[in-house]
Amino acid sequence: MSDSSQAPSLYSAREPIFPRRVSGKFRTLKWGILAVTLGIYYLLPWLRWDRGPELPDQAVLLDLAGRRFYFFWIEIWPHEFYFVAGLLVMAGLGLFLFTSALGRVWCGYACPQTVWTDLFILVERWIEGDRNARLRLHRQKKWDLRKARLRVTKWISWLLIGLATGGAWVFYFADAPTLLRDLVSGTAHPAAYITMAILTFTTFFFGGFAREQICIYACPWPRIQAAMMDEDTLTVGYRDWRGEPRGKHRKAAGAETHAAGADSHGDCIDCMACVNVCPMGIDIRQGQQMECITCALCIDACDEIMDKIGKPRGLIDYMALSDEVGERAGKPPRPVWAHVLRPRTIFYTLLWGGVGLGLVFALFIRADISMTVAPVRNPTYVTLSDGTIRNTYDVRLLNKHGEERLFDLSVLGDPALQVSLEGEAGTSVTVPADSTVLQRFYIAAPADSAPAQAQNSALRIWVQDTRSGERAYRDTTFNGRGN
Repeated sequence: MSDSSQAPSLYSAREPIFPRRVSGKFRTLKWGILAVTLGIYYLLPWLRWDRGPELPDQAVLLDLAGRRFYFFWIEIWPHEFYFVAGLLVMAGLGLFLFTSALGRVWCGYACPQTVWTDLFILVERWIEGDRNARLRLHRQKKWDLRKARLRVTKWISWLLIGLATGGAWVFYFADAPTLLRDLVSGTAHPAAYITMAILTFTTFFFGGFAREQICIYACPWPRIQAAMMDEDTLTVGYRDWRGEPRGKHRKAAGAETHAAGADSHGDCIDCMACVNVCPMGIDIRQGQQMECITCALCIDACDEIMDKIGKPRGLIDYMALSDEVGERAGKPPRPVWAHVLRPRTIFYTLLWGGVGLGLVFALFIRADISMTVAPVRNPTYVTLSDGTIRNTYDVRLLNKHGEERLFDLSVLGDPALQVSLEGEAGTSVTVPADSTVLQRFYIAAPADSAPAQAQNSALRIWVQDTRSGERAYRDTTFNGRGN
């Protein structure tokens, strides 16, 4: 079969992208966000927070062994997972809010893939040079000593960043100073080394080689964002009615000439600066594209060129489709607040704030003591030698305080009911600090009492902190003979 009869390939090999260095307000904003987010990620596990002598002093800790999540003064227990679920709901609503108002600002400024890719490109630029130097090195087919030295230096730097990324991650799950000593001495748990190896490789590969491929093919958000955006969403765009037709022209033409309409060309001089700085390798002048992460670096590049040729800034800018008709007619665009404050974004904001207030309210009203009661059903009751009916229960007492507390158990129901604890002389149980205790206890009813003669009777089991007076209860039933 001839080559001409073969079906066309559906796969296109990746063309490496080498963004050019650019400066401007959006690039400065991205550097600031990069420094803040990476600083938080790498330094947060090392912050200390004094919770008492028997509790961990790491400010942020996911204690899987102890089944706790510590965040400064907040401690989340397994049965309080609704706090984590609420935070995830707030994160989703926050993405909806920012996307509907400003497009993919999360992707362009704060997404981990974007942040680490920016860092990797920065290291690449330091070692191999700016765009033209990196292109020449990439097109150089023959490997000489210089190319090998630059590539090995770059890859080692990337691996060290990946190792620091994986190392910082495992520090969130154990005491950071102790785990660091164990990692260096080789005595840490194998899970720590395996996790670090996986994160080191994924960071190295995603930030160094996959880059825009992750955003285009692996991330679902580019496909979801279309449902979050409308014609009033501010996103990066090209004012083609001002820039076309493209062509070279002198600086002498100036802004005044453009305003007078004497210049036969539009403001775009087809310098490709916007394409050369784009980390996704797209041309924003072709309109909105799924690959665009609205990082706004093309705005900085275009504004720089407009300054050089004496044209007004804003040929590429944050803009909304709803302003296009007015701008084509010469009207100024509406203010930013008119696009941000509209029914959709207000609804998202109210919803997001409502969930947040609900979580704060739940956090402040939660009790520092709690209990669960499980009746023992095999057998449902025991008849003692004097005819007394006895039921058995397992109660789990929870003490969230930083010191041990004495909890007293009591029953609210028929006055004839009597409480006794297994292995304890009285009705009080000592619960260690920040822990739970499983205690078996018995409730007995005399033979001639109403609970003993009824099939089942409702009762309420109370637990009281003898120091603070705080109380909690659970409702259950007492099983009798049913005469």
